[in-house]
Amino acid sequence: MPPSSHLPLATLHAFEAAARLGSFSAAADELNVTAAAVSHRIKALEEGSGCGCSSARYAG
Repeated sequence: MPPSSHLPLATLHAFEAAARLGSFSAAADELNVTAAAVSHRIKALEEGSGCGCSSARYAG
């Protein structure tokens, strides 16, 4: 996904939950999706924003 200011809201929800809860697994439980889905959403956020800093920090 090229850098864009139009990201799906689910992508931002996944990032917020992972940051607040400290892991993709906990975020996935809260959002009723798989940890892989959270990972993919955060990857899309990184690619869409041009930032690659969140995955290593919140993986779990």
